[in-house]
Amino acid sequence: MRRLLLLLFVGFVIPGIFSLSQLLSQEIVNPETEYLRIRTMAFEGNYDTAAADARRLVNAFPTYGDARILLGRILAWQKDYKQAAAVIDTLLTTEPDNADALAARRDISLWSKENTAVSTDIRTGYSFDYFTKPYTRFWQVFSIGAGHRFSWGPASAGVNIGNLITDETTNIYATELQFEAEAYPRLSNQNYTYLAYAYSPGTYFPTHRAAFEIWQILPAGWAVSGGLNYYYFDRNIFIALASVEKYLGKYWLSGKSYVYFKEGGPRTSFYLNVRRYFNDFDYLQLTLGTGTAPDEPYGIREDINRLSANSVRLAYNFNVKGRFSVRLGTGYSLEEYDAEEGPAKRDRFEGNLNLIYALKMK
Repeated sequence: MRRLLLLLFVGFVIPGIFSLSQLLSQEIVNPETEYLRIRTMAFEGNYDTAAADARRLVNAFPTYGDARILLGRILAWQKDYKQAAAVIDTLLTTEPDNADALAARRDISLWSKENTAVSTDIRTGYSFDYFTKPYTRFWQVFSIGAGHRFSWGPASAGVNIGNLITDETTNIYATELQFEAEAYPRLSNQNYTYLAYAYSPGTYFPTHRAAFEIWQILPAGWAVSGGLNYYYFDRNIFIALASVEKYLGKYWLSGKSYVYFKEGGPRTSFYLNVRRYFNDFDYLQLTLGTGTAPDEPYGIREDINRLSANSVRLAYNFNVKGRFSVRLGTGYSLEEYDAEEGPAKRDRFEGNLNLIYALKMK
């Protein structure tokens, strides 16, 4: 009897499994075409069908890494982060240096923490900006605020206290307030935006400051963005911006260009950012910049008179025991400014410290 069952198993079941596997492979004639079809379907928001078809593609072609990465991202978009990570980890066991897989794994980890980590926080910060030509100026800003992660994205609001100290040449000592709010609304899995507005009744902060930027996520760890910054002192100031970004494993690279629309014609600048991730949140970032238009919001009127600058910045972001995050930054610029005798150069130094503490975890 046992022998008969064994013969039946060998004769009918095993061939049936073999035929089924062949059938699965034969149904997908061109895996590249199928991959593009599934990706288009996922981008259109049809996640359930896209996930099922992506699984079928992976089962039929288990060594097709792009298909496995696509499946992992679709599962993450469905908020099934645990299974999404497992799909990518399977690929990384055989291809540990696959840059696209590493980028997808990092994104999945970040998205999972966005939905499970900090819900509400309080934050405080300090920054300074200093130069000695053509007079000595020390500008410092103390900030305090709070943030909350909504279903559509994170947002925060706060108050900045600016303090300006100069030497006897100009003899200024002033303290004033600025009120600001910002948000990162997520439009879709491929698009998110940055919105910001600030108001100050004082003299040295801009009376109004507004910013808008939108990102488009592209395949293979690429992204592009474009936006506009607006400031009002005694006149309107507009600075347009555009960027290209790329994730390469544990690195994030960004090239960003700014166009400052001045009366004498547009002025441009370019900034290169290189960020090295040590885990999902801890990173070290180097920024190199050159040109006229600044990449940081105008703090005071003096910034309008800058002609050009070559700058370098270093920032370190790290998390302490889950609830406490710290960001340290420092920078130096060799800056050209408009002096009475003509263009002149000066050294300019800056630094910042920001602390965030999570009041509530999701």
